[in-house]
Amino acid sequence: MTASFQPLDAAATAARLPYPELARAIAAMLGELRDGTAMAPPRIALPIGDAERGAGTLLVMPARNRDLVMTKNITVHPGNPQRGLATILGEVLVANAHTGERVAMLDGPTVTGRRTAAVSLLAAQSFAPVPDGELLIVGAGVQAETHLEAFVDGLPVRKVWFQSRTRAKAEALAARARELGVAAEVVDEVAHVLPRVSMVVTVTSSRTAVLPDLDSGLWTERHFIAAVGAFRPDMCELPPRLCHAAAASGRLLADTLFGIEDEAGDLLQAGIDWADVQPFESAILEADALRARTRSPLVFKSVGYALWDLAACVLASTRRG
Repeated sequence: MTASFQPLDAAATAARLPYPELARAIAAMLGELRDGTAMAPPRIALPIGDAERGAGTLLVMPARNRDLVMTKNITVHPGNPQRGLATILGEVLVANAHTGERVAMLDGPTVTGRRTAAVSLLAAQSFAPVPDGELLIVGAGVQAETHLEAFVDGLPVRKVWFQSRTRAKAEALAARARELGVAAEVVDEVAHVLPRVSMVVTVTSSRTAVLPDLDSGLWTERHFIAAVGAFRPDMCELPPRLCHAAAASGRLLADTLFGIEDEAGDLLQAGIDWADVQPFESAILEADALRARTRSPLVFKSVGYALWDLAACVLASTRRG
């Protein structure tokens, strides 16, 4: 450890990672990825525990650029809420890439939540044909709250609609949105608000599509969709024809192609050809052309990548909360 080593709790970690600045840090990391100066191998997923005492998964995600190296260790135990514990626990250890000296330790769930929302924010800022107006968030968990905060902080959002199978949680998020200074309302059916919103964020663990398919007549080229929640092959938030329409029009994007063949359940179930999915690092260079294309909504699929955690480490190590 160095004399300047700083272990940061959740609040201190969040203070170092304001959403607009984190989105810019991720954009800079995309440049490092293109240049080959930043890299991250596929993450390690190790089953842990047992069914009797509690089964979960250990996720280990290393990454490095010229100056920093980081490792994120996260455990995911779905049964933890019944024990009074958080589902996700963990930490991010940051070290000097030249000496190996540890420089910081960040709260893992906070980094994960904020960088995931910041990736979606950067995508909306870059690709949304109408990056303002009204937003629909489907889901009411932690990622719903971080995406609410990120989009309100980084875009001129006027109103946020919420839809969730747990209405009480959706109502709580609507109250949070009003605290942030925007109008908010809970809706029972997604279809009721799609004609008026320009941006849609899905953050659920659903095993069936939570959005209407293309033949509903509700979708236009003015819609931007950030699909975040389906991170296992058995999960699905997007209907198949919507995925294929976006792919056919060159408007199906992903934050990374690393791991997408194993994790993006909605695209796997739709039988998408991975050659038709554009990675973030190249798509962002063609943002104007992507916004101008028509015939389908623009779909941004997020599966997560350790380089987004590294971008958070770079920002946290240079910023004082």
